[in-house]
Amino acid sequence: MSQITLNNVDNVNTGYSEAFGASLGKMSTHITRVSRLSRIIHGWTWQAFPIGMGTGAVYVCLAGVDPDPPHGLHVIQTIFFFMNIVLFLINTSTLLLQMILYPRQAVRLITDPGKGVFVPLIVLSFATIIIGTVNYSVPGGDVRLSPNVLYILFWIYIGFSLLVCFPMMMIWFNHPHDLTSFTPAWAFLVFPMMLAGVVASNVLRVLDPSEGRALGVLLTGYIFQGLGFFMTLFYICIYIIRIMTTGFLEGQQASGAFIACGPPGFTALALMNLGESARSILVQQNLVSPIAGEVWYATSVLSALLLFGLAVFFFAFGALPYWFKLHHRLGEILGCWALTFPNAGWILALRKLGDIFDLEAFKILEPRHDYCHIFTATPEETLRDMRTKRPDLEMALAASTQVGIGLVSAVAEENAREAGAQALAASSLPTSMSALGTPELPSKETS
Repeated sequence: MSQITLNNVDNVNTGYSEAFGASLGKMSTHITRVSRLSRIIHGWTWQAFPIGMGTGAVYVCLAGVDPDPPHGLHVIQTIFFFMNIVLFLINTSTLLLQMILYPRQAVRLITDPGKGVFVPLIVLSFATIIIGTVNYSVPGGDVRLSPNVLYILFWIYIGFSLLVCFPMMMIWFNHPHDLTSFTPAWAFLVFPMMLAGVVASNVLRVLDPSEGRALGVLLTGYIFQGLGFFMTLFYICIYIIRIMTTGFLEGQQASGAFIACGPPGFTALALMNLGESARSILVQQNLVSPIAGEVWYATSVLSALLLFGLAVFFFAFGALPYWFKLHHRLGEILGCWALTFPNAGWILALRKLGDIFDLEAFKILEPRHDYCHIFTATPEETLRDMRTKRPDLEMALAASTQVGIGLVSAVAEENAREAGAQALAASSLPTSMSALGTPELPSKETS
């Protein structure tokens, strides 16, 4: 009797193995049918936006070299400007397709504690486009846009930053996070609000100081710059605690150390530009007091000087250990683009301080740093992850419940396999118990 039971168990296990192998065979058929375009759309992440930010940092810095650049330098700025627009459109359209074709993957990226912090970078990329539009739409530029269009773009940016930052902060703060894994990149959640002052100062260049909307842009720039800076300052304090606990950042996180110099650098730049605009706006509109504009400007320059020193310190604090903490082979090279954009703030502030205090040394150092931005990262390394065929990504695609481009859903097969496994397990339970020699319970008649 036990021999028959064991044979039944062997038959059941054999049938289960054959069914499982057949299911895997069918699953592998679906994996081979996944197209390259599907892999790209499914695997696209918000970490691709630092590419556009690094590209935008080039022409933003070059624009600060000379208000009236020579023709060759102006052509280089224009090329990088339109490259940034193309990259922004590619990233936005690809993520939009991912949201339509693979909504679960899109939600997973937004709610992921590590990758969700890169969602606000779409707003930062939009900010670099607005700054470039101002630089190349002023009289004598390549594109002619009215001040009304730039004024509308400014308020679109403010609304866009609020629409993205606050929901992402609610999602991110809803989960606990480990202090030992903290990086300054987590401050990206509030970076768009911190950059509002820089955008406002650029828009004020084309607005009439006597208009009421110029005052609105000025005050909004100050408010959001203060909000964003102090929020990022709290993140920087946590960053100091983290490196006191675990030491300097290593591997791909080493590039994120340069993000800490972004908030004080951009805030210093924004305060000087906003203070310069306040000198004319407050006087022409007869607000506060006759000397209010000069007081605001002097206070802004003094505050900017203090923040500039902090930004340079964080740059040196990230650059000195960078060469022996960065791994030679990185798994996520896209994060390396983040080391260019945050440095643009204090580099531009360096040139601004040189103009204010008439320091030739600052004017000479600023373009040297600008040229380093162009050669910091190579596109070949950046696109390496997108060229590589990833088996884990193909498995995720094959198990997806969405039907994408060249992808056949495997939901029916998986459900059938799970139902068959449950039925086989239920039928084999009593026979396996008897095969192991489990004593039978006495019946009522025997007792």
